[in-house]
Amino acid sequence: MNDIIIGIDLGTTLSAVGFVRDGRCVILPNGMERIVPSVVGINPAGGLLVGTPALNQYVLYPEQTVRSIKRKMGSDELVTLGERSYTPTEVSAIILREMKRIAEANLGQPVSHAVVTVPAYFSDAARQATKEAGEIAGFTIERIINEPTAAALAYGLDRADLQQRVAVYDLGGGTFDVSIIELNNGIIEVLSSHGDTHLGGDDFDERLMNWLADHFLDEHGLDPREDRRARARLIRAAEKVKIELSTQPFVRVREEFLLEKDGLPLHLDVEVSRAVFEELIADLIENTLTSFDQALAGANMTSADLDRVLFVGGSTRIPLVWEMVARHTALEPLVAINPDEAVALGAGVQAAIIAGEPLDAILVDVTSHSLGIEVVDFHFDEVIPGRFEVIIPRNATLPATRSKVFSAVYPEQTGIAVKIYQGEAPVVARNTLLGEFLFDELKPETPGQPPLITVELDLDLNGILQVSAVDRGSKKVRSTTLQAAHLRLTPNQLESAREQIDSLWDDANGNPLEQDEQVVIDEDALLSRAEKLLQNKMQDADTLVEMVERLKAARRGNDPEQIELLQGELLDLLYDLEDEEETD
Repeated sequence: MNDIIIGIDLGTTLSAVGFVRDGRCVILPNGMERIVPSVVGINPAGGLLVGTPALNQYVLYPEQTVRSIKRKMGSDELVTLGERSYTPTEVSAIILREMKRIAEANLGQPVSHAVVTVPAYFSDAARQATKEAGEIAGFTIERIINEPTAAALAYGLDRADLQQRVAVYDLGGGTFDVSIIELNNGIIEVLSSHGDTHLGGDDFDERLMNWLADHFLDEHGLDPREDRRARARLIRAAEKVKIELSTQPFVRVREEFLLEKDGLPLHLDVEVSRAVFEELIADLIENTLTSFDQALAGANMTSADLDRVLFVGGSTRIPLVWEMVARHTALEPLVAINPDEAVALGAGVQAAIIAGEPLDAILVDVTSHSLGIEVVDFHFDEVIPGRFEVIIPRNATLPATRSKVFSAVYPEQTGIAVKIYQGEAPVVARNTLLGEFLFDELKPETPGQPPLITVELDLDLNGILQVSAVDRGSKKVRSTTLQAAHLRLTPNQLESAREQIDSLWDDANGNPLEQDEQVVIDEDALLSRAEKLLQNKMQDADTLVEMVERLKAARRGNDPEQIELLQGELLDLLYDLEDEEETD
């Protein structure tokens, strides 16, 4: 294959592009950034914002900004940006489109092929939605691979002679996965995986945000969570505190003019200790250790059988995570690669392998969920539906093809409803329905006996499921692709979504605004807002005057670091401008 293939870590909070050059995988930067916030927004003028500029506007316009869309992948929940609603697939497509732009800017040529990562415990519907997002963004998706598996590829690239068993502990912004992996002379085999697609740094931020909000409520009698801008400010403050507490025992939180009561501004000023933060999140980290043990059990191993624990994901920087995992496994976690970049680097390695690069690595992945169908049981001649019959067990090596023979209930029965589920519960109602179809006009293989059908499930390397059934009497065959069919986009829907994203992109002059353009626009907006506040004679006028003059001086001196610093300081004082304008 001559086309360039890139690797993309489409993360809950951060995304990045990996690419192999001269046998070594590198992160393709976006200007000064190596990783890009997974945030999409529409600015007040209707322009598209992706990455850091969208994240910067979140505190001012949370209703026009979308974060952590990955947690909604595979669902039919809509989010609003500007004047229209978007599916999670479409928002992810915008982020992937930005990754495409970054790759093309670095490589100097069109890029239309990609490997994209997903959490190991992502549902089939979420995997399909990710693939569709890539197609909408203009990619041919060569492979969907699991994030811990990608991280193992990144670590194993130059270690072809190693023979060891490794646990990849991946705690990111929105999801958690752990995979038990065997490295053997260049072969990377995933033995088992487990995880939680709704556990990560976002949940730590939420816990800390609620603690800050409760403190404010106790002090002032108003709940800042009921005001979307105040809540956005607290989320941003909580994330900042979380990061700083990884290196400091105490952090001071000061949020001025958070709300107003009886015409007077109310401020939040409180110190947060690492001990308080650790108490807030300890049970969530304990949940990751439960998943850890389940993954070990799936590989028929204990912690004593492990040689290493690899840390992946930005949330592994939290000291309590390190301490609890080290204590639980009796192993010091290894962080030889930037945890924010490991998955993208591994995706780049997989992309290079598919492209035919001479890399000493072979990937053997597994399915993270059992797949099967609903069957009936008999109790005193009464038919009881609802039992889950597994056809492809969890942790089966991919690609996986399995089949079983099933009987109709009655000899005269001519049709069977085949319902496909994923999950681990013995009762189908507790698992996830992927789809169903009716197999009719059945004929018995043996006269007087119920018809028999053979159901075959074929799960490919991307986690895309093909289902086929054969009537053993008539030899009639039915086959279909079942990926949560009620959510899957039709070709017409895919094309329509692609046109919508193209239109949005074209409205932004072919790209989201370049980063230097965004800085100027954001500075102008901040200066305008600051000067209006001065006109309204709000408190801290002297501070605002000084900040405005310093920011103007930094612009004249073309000092990017100082500009960024002053922008942040101004934002901290200007959150309540909208309320002031509405009052005017």
